[in-house]
Amino acid sequence: MGPALLPLLLIALSSRSLCAILQGTDDAFAHLSISQYDYVIVGAGAAGGVLANRLTEDEATKVLLVEAGSRYVFKERTTLLRKLTRGYIASDYNNTNIEIPWLAPVLTHSQFDWNYTTVPQEGMNNRSISYARGKVLGGSTSINYMIYTRASKDDWNRLASTTGDDGWSWSNILPYAKKLENFQPSPNVQNATSKFSVADHGTDGPVGAGLPQVSLAIDQLGLNAQQELSSEFKYNQDVNSGDMIGFSWTPFAIQDGARSNAARDYIQPVLSRSNLDVLVDTQVVKVLQTDMDGSTPIVTGVQLTAGTNEKRYNLTATKEVILSAGAIGTPHILLLSGIGPADELKKLGIESMVDLPAVGQNMQDHPLLTTNFQVSSNDTLDNLSLNTTLQAEQLSLWTTDRTGDFTLGACNQWAWQRLADDDPIFGKSNVTDPSAGLTSPHFQLIFSDLYIAFGGGAFPEGHFLTLISNLYTPMTRGSLTLNSTDPFTHPLINPGLLNDEAGFDIYTMRQALKAGRRFLAADAWKGWIVAEYGASANATSDADIDAYIRKNALVVNHVSGTVAMGKSGAMGRGAGALNPDFSVKGVKGLRVVDTSAFPYIPASHTMVPTYILAERASDLIKNSTLSSPPSSGNSASTQLAAPRLMFVLLALASLIFLTL
Repeated sequence: MGPALLPLLLIALSSRSLCAILQGTDDAFAHLSISQYDYVIVGAGAAGGVLANRLTEDEATKVLLVEAGSRYVFKERTTLLRKLTRGYIASDYNNTNIEIPWLAPVLTHSQFDWNYTTVPQEGMNNRSISYARGKVLGGSTSINYMIYTRASKDDWNRLASTTGDDGWSWSNILPYAKKLENFQPSPNVQNATSKFSVADHGTDGPVGAGLPQVSLAIDQLGLNAQQELSSEFKYNQDVNSGDMIGFSWTPFAIQDGARSNAARDYIQPVLSRSNLDVLVDTQVVKVLQTDMDGSTPIVTGVQLTAGTNEKRYNLTATKEVILSAGAIGTPHILLLSGIGPADELKKLGIESMVDLPAVGQNMQDHPLLTTNFQVSSNDTLDNLSLNTTLQAEQLSLWTTDRTGDFTLGACNQWAWQRLADDDPIFGKSNVTDPSAGLTSPHFQLIFSDLYIAFGGGAFPEGHFLTLISNLYTPMTRGSLTLNSTDPFTHPLINPGLLNDEAGFDIYTMRQALKAGRRFLAADAWKGWIVAEYGASANATSDADIDAYIRKNALVVNHVSGTVAMGKSGAMGRGAGALNPDFSVKGVKGLRVVDTSAFPYIPASHTMVPTYILAERASDLIKNSTLSSPPSSGNSASTQLAAPRLMFVLLALASLIFLTL
């Protein structure tokens, strides 16, 4: 049965409320009014969830939040597991898979993933790289590894300088960072006060965060190694203090042992609001021009559909359309709509609405490399992969009271490091330090207590430590372009990984691996680490290391920058596609709020910076006078004209809820 033949479905996710979550069906579309919503938000991820929550704080503001992916499948809190190459995958992708932190790896390539792939990457031996992006309520916050970092003072101050808007400076975004945060270290965390700075955190916000609540045997070894090598690896009490540099404990968006995400923290708590509707299983294929203001198009319409062969519907917001579909989805929609480089669009027969060359350009991501080390101890998290009895015990612990190893993320400790100021790479005429400043890292080292190989392959028996080394200040810039005018055909994604002309990126990846090896060669690890394991062990010369990196590196999935902010006004390729208030240059009534807006990728995991963007964007939108009403007429061929009949829908929801 096709989606269009399914009945309208309104799902109540909590006993407190009858929430307006509509599935993308003909019945649902028929009950959406053409002029009912002030704002249509496209994408229910980190940014879209924040915007939907904050904009509907005003009861007079009506919002429709549209998500291409599904809602959660809410079932009992049990999950059947089966072994899959030393990892575990649930027999059914339900909310428990999303909620259990330890199961984050199984969400990649699942029904909750867009399953994008890059074009062959020259800098990675012409390999096509898998790109995981969330296609579910909560977006990528529902499938990522939950790492909680704000980025550095210098990253935010550079954003302020780049956009000419001091509102993006560290001192001005810090209140937003604290506003969104509910940092509550578990009582199980030992010596917690030495692992974070109380003054640097918020405790009343919606997003749960904390430190790992399970101590691992390698934790003390890591601390000992840091003290031994403190001249290179300083101790950093709190990576979210504004200065990220040094060895520190890893904060996660995990609270009470479960994943904290945009769906749980921003969307679900406000579903009782009568001025918010959430439409799932529905893809926005383009934005629509609804009027003109002089020579400037007003773009407050969207075209949406439930599937490739389903009917398309046009819907107009009374104030604005806000794209929050992510750094791949958002430029894809803009290009299909005729907003982008006019010469490129013309080749595909797309009429240009606005010639905006920056759309789809400036793509950036963080390259990632795993290196494995065999250890002598049998006390590692590899046991959670090997021992089915232990798996059952840990699942029972998590199901009962949200404790145990299933509450863990990828690591308990890491180090964020910079190249030395006098590093030879900075002596090259074509290299200027791409970092934002001294508080911003060039690379990251993650120390994981088990064997990890993101690229797949055979998994060995034994016990391991995995070093994950990531580049966080890439010089490479790539692009996203259309592959087809079919909105259901993925675009051409080319981040240009490890392919900068100066060679900075591959050099810094090499230096990161060397730094990780130095850390793990400290006396503190003697008797624990046996040897480096696998192909990397033979990579000793610079040429060998570079070859190993190009053959094995992947990405952290932090794609950013494809609809970048710049200073107000200018519309050239290097000037950015957005004004500092997220309004799209050259049109009215349209904004972009998501990771695509960053002109420089943050030297950080990107979830929390995106929350911060959206928190401030909400205030900018609330205080804006830029919103223009749509034309009384609309040239679109198919309109949603039926009345909303919310009373009838809520009654229907009541009946459905009683049968669940």
